[in-house]
Amino acid sequence: MLRKNEEIHEEKQIEDGEAVLLKIGEVADFFQISVKAVRIYEKKGIITPAYIDPESGYRYYTPDQLHQMAALLELKALGFSLDEIKDVMVGESSKEALYKAMEEKRRNWENLAIMAQSKMDAIESISERLVTSKEAEKLRELTEEERAWLLVKLVCVENVQVQSTINEAIWL
Repeated sequence: MLRKNEEIHEEKQIEDGEAVLLKIGEVADFFQISVKAVRIYEKKGIITPAYIDPESGYRYYTPDQLHQMAALLELKALGFSLDEIKDVMVGESSKEALYKAMEEKRRNWENLAIMAQSKMDAIESISERLVTSKEAEKLRELTEEERAWLLVKLVCVENVQVQSTINEAIWL
């Protein structure tokens, strides 16, 4: 599972000959992220190399660290900041704090889903108005100003109604 066919091909044996280590580029390739991203995670103190070759400066990671990287990337995809991820991964976050953070992220995603549904509903409404509009059939023939007002009517029906009511009230 930790190897993707022959993609991860270069390995380095530590002097004792037991641990298999992967170069930073191999880890980056495996997760389809940049080497720069792995270095950022190192600078943030989230994942540190198991071994740094003193001669070449190459960074090496253990298979267990691939599990850590997978967890890091999953938390990142869920909307956690690198600082929040560090707190979780280095054990600075309690179970309660982690639960609270998870709930907050869930609410954030729920709000985004509600906003997305609202936008999809708006697109559906605009599409329906577009289909039923007689003026839209002659869109190419309209002047720029007429086209702008048509789009306002199609896209912003609620705002146009409010605007008309306000205009009537002001001019009466």
